[in-house]
Amino acid sequence: MKSLRSGRISLDEAYGRVDKGEVWLVGCDIPEYEKANQLNHVPKRRRKLLLHRREIAKFAGHAFDKGLTLVPLKMYFSRGRAKLLLGVGRGRKTHDKRQKLKADTAKREIDTALKSRR
Repeated sequence: MKSLRSGRISLDEAYGRVDKGEVWLVGCDIPEYEKANQLNHVPKRRRKLLLHRREIAKFAGHAFDKGLTLVPLKMYFSRGRAKLLLGVGRGRKTHDKRQKLKADTAKREIDTALKSRR
């Protein structure tokens, strides 16, 4: 909790997974608390998310059936508990990934060219 409160969570490569009626957060990086002793946690372990059955059936079940992905959008605190806002999204197709990579590299080259002009 202390690492979370200091804002050191990384949700960049994280996603939700439904497994045997439970929802798990996979790939989330919560670094070890630097002031703790040797009995610390594993930073990238799977974490169980607490959801009501109707929530799991509603959107997590849809994500599992239709091939969608549960994406963590943000983490916040409410009444001393860590909450995670989840969204349902569809992954990019291969041709969409290629187009995005081309656009990103073009933007990067333009930015470096503009920086060198100054």
